Amino acid sequence: MSQEVVEQRPLGELFGELAQETGTLVRKEVELVKTEMTAKLSTAAKEAALVGLGGAIAHLGGMALLAALILGLGTLIPMWLSALIVGAVVCCTGGALAMSGVRKLKNIDPVPRMTVQTLKEDKRWLSEQASR
Repeated sequence: MSQEVVEQRPLGELFGELAQETGTLVRKEVELVKTEMTAKLSTAAKEAALVGLGGAIAHLGGMALLAALILGLGTLIPMWLSALIVGAVVCCTGGALAMSGVRKLKNIDPVPRMTVQTLKEDKRWLSEQASR
């Protein structure tokens, strides 16, 4: 039968090591949150730009509709009808782009899921360490 030698370390040393490791863990978690949130904000900025582009295109469509009204009063059919059709198409395109951007913005999850998961794992690990 072999006897295992168990190394006994002072409690103060163990707590000191635990404090140091906990500090490192917290710094890494903060770093992870920053990285994850930067990626999410970048995606949100791109989708917000799409919403802005859709609004600008819809504005141009409104201007074309105004031009159609002006031309319609000046002549009887061909020019204003043409401008009306173009204006309607531009408005529909702009509206579709804006709606697409809004839909995508709603799908962005603002919660840093990876960080939450690692925090749960860290809590479990700390509980195991404390119960030893």
